[in-house]
Amino acid sequence: MRRARHVKAGGEWNAAAAVDTVVLAADERHRRRIVLTGESGAEFLLDLAHATALRDGDGLVLDDGGIVRVTGPAEPLVEIAAPNARELARLAWHIGNRHTALQVVGDALRIRRDHVLQEMLAGLGARLTPVEAAFDPETGAQHTHGHDHGA
Repeated sequence: MRRARHVKAGGEWNAAAAVDTVVLAADERHRRRIVLTGESGAEFLLDLAHATALRDGDGLVLDDGGIVRVTGPAEPLVEIAAPNARELARLAWHIGNRHTALQVVGDALRIRRDHVLQEMLAGLGARLTPVEAAFDPETGAQHTHGHDHGA
């Protein structure tokens, strides 16, 4: 069975050259070792030295040189905006205080849809927009991205 022992960060490899794609939700992307099957049927063993937080767009480098693209499926999220950076930081603090997974996207934040959190954020002055997108939350200090930029 083929093995993937290295990860290339999204944007650091030619995604058009991917030999297959593996679709993993955000909760399924913190991995070290697992057998995966791509959408086109490529079966391989992800065999990394350390548990790694895979991101949408990363490439898993197979031992034969092929690269399998990691893709996050579209998930129901809410995008959170504020009038300025101070207010956005305040909203991020409130989200973090509730131990909720959060993604930073440009000048906005994203979380999974949660009507209780959305009501709280609206009450704090947030502008909320429902979106469907791959969710790539911050992994926190306890997790590493673990890319091998030399492979």
